[in-house]
Amino acid sequence: MRQQKLIALLAVLAAVALAIIGWSFLQPREHAFIAATADPRATDAAMEVLEDGGTALDAAIAAQAVLTLVEPQSAGLGGGAYLLYWDERARKLTAYDGRETAPAGISPDIFVDIGGNPRPFMDAVVSGESVGVPGIVAMFAMAHEEHGKRPWSSLFGHARDLAENGFTVSPRLAALIDWSPGLERMPTAQAYFFREAEDGSMQPLRAGDELKNPAYAETLRKLAEEGPEVFYTGTIAQEIVRTVRGAPTRAGSLSMSDFRAYRPLKREAICLPYRVYEVCGMPPSTSGGLTSLQILGILENFDMSAIKPGSADAVHLISEASRLAYADRDKYIADPAFIDVPVKGLLDKAYLAERAKLIDMNQAMGRAPAGTPPEQTGALAPDASLEIPSTTHMSIMDRWGNVVSMTASIEGPFGSHLMAGGFFLNNELTDFSFLPEIDGVPIANAVAPGKRPRSSMTPTMIFNGDGSFYAAIGSPGGSRIIGYVTQSVIALIDWDFDMQSAIDLPRHVNRNGPTELEKGTALEDIAGELANRGHFVQIEDMTSGLHGIRKTEKGYEGGADPRREGTVLIGHPGQ
Repeated sequence: MRQQKLIALLAVLAAVALAIIGWSFLQPREHAFIAATADPRATDAAMEVLEDGGTALDAAIAAQAVLTLVEPQSAGLGGGAYLLYWDERARKLTAYDGRETAPAGISPDIFVDIGGNPRPFMDAVVSGESVGVPGIVAMFAMAHEEHGKRPWSSLFGHARDLAENGFTVSPRLAALIDWSPGLERMPTAQAYFFREAEDGSMQPLRAGDELKNPAYAETLRKLAEEGPEVFYTGTIAQEIVRTVRGAPTRAGSLSMSDFRAYRPLKREAICLPYRVYEVCGMPPSTSGGLTSLQILGILENFDMSAIKPGSADAVHLISEASRLAYADRDKYIADPAFIDVPVKGLLDKAYLAERAKLIDMNQAMGRAPAGTPPEQTGALAPDASLEIPSTTHMSIMDRWGNVVSMTASIEGPFGSHLMAGGFFLNNELTDFSFLPEIDGVPIANAVAPGKRPRSSMTPTMIFNGDGSFYAAIGSPGGSRIIGYVTQSVIALIDWDFDMQSAIDLPRHVNRNGPTELEKGTALEDIAGELANRGHFVQIEDMTSGLHGIRKTEKGYEGGADPRREGTVLIGHPGQ
């Protein structure tokens, strides 16, 4: 009997031990958390949420609420975003499309003058006609419902405190206020950013000045207390509509019905094997993920690891691959709800190998023609719509290994220059082609009611061969974004750079035109050699804003682009 009792007791203890062990295996293992954003105050806001047990998605919302205030030239609640979310426990990557949409009342020839020519770009930008329905708040609401842990109402306090109590104008913000040619044309923006001097002139704010924004604080209060619905059916939407329809330059047609009709979209991320990794990005409506993966797929046919970073060979090869990918981008990529984008054909391995054969290491090809990928049907005319380089990117990981890679924008700088609720409204509709067709052949990215304009935003994640997370990265920079991000991915994978070193690399971009080299860097030294190979070289300022995080054998690392004002912070549970 005693032996039986002992056996029974051991069985119970074993069952308890197995239950405890099993329970521990089921719990997400906590580790370091990390945030890299475009402004130290936004990084601080993200870290507060992460330290308080929030997810990467919670932290992204808090960070963007701050960026709307302190980096208003780049992104904000009045714009849109693309977000990749890696769910570590489910081992699942989800793509969220929060791109703006054109109002129902828009005309296909809205950006065409009476002579049939494209209107001057800045005239179209600084107006109510350029404003699309903002998508970022709805996108956040959708993603938060699925991946948030902290209450929605708790995520706006940091930004609201800054708006009420004041924040310091940064050097970059001050420089862009001084530069922007349209702010003085919009009364609300002028009153916000300019002060009357002793001589009666209006002078822009300077770096170090303190700025308060009570209107934005009230917007954040409404969002926290009334939820995201207030942005699309309540007083915030009403104020945006009044502002757009009453714009002092070219009023827009945006309406409350456009806001009620807006829906963020959950899409399937697109991925491509590259060396022993898998690189994943956003599908259309942005062109960023698809074009970046095409460049990598073409370069898969070359041994990039054997080529010196920053050499003429490296710049030549990446530029030629970029020409080919940008040519396809300009012809085929637009909102897939309106255009049948041949995604599988553009990423077809055999197709990319054929495109790679067009590259001659000794001679630049000049302007590359678009290819004919498998599954492509119908005639389309190429379009290279202008995109102004003003956007933001953040990369965030929480203690459970969930990751956000998000690029957001109002276009800009300062979007349409119109303000409502204390924030700037986008001018994303100028990302459409100004012309609906060329010689009777339609353009994929033409204007249409309800359509999402093509973007170049390229939030990216990289995974190891076993499917585990490796890195996340992205950048602002208009249509150069694709080049910035792809070059950094090559540095991480082919050249074994750490994240900060990959971000620090001198930038070079080819958008199927000139080969652009970053001014003031070592790349200027190879300009002559590139010219001898047939490149038309331009030396340019390139203000990328790359922010990335990476998992290594030693732990986690992050990087923030020194060309802007961003920071990266790493924390640990219990600290």
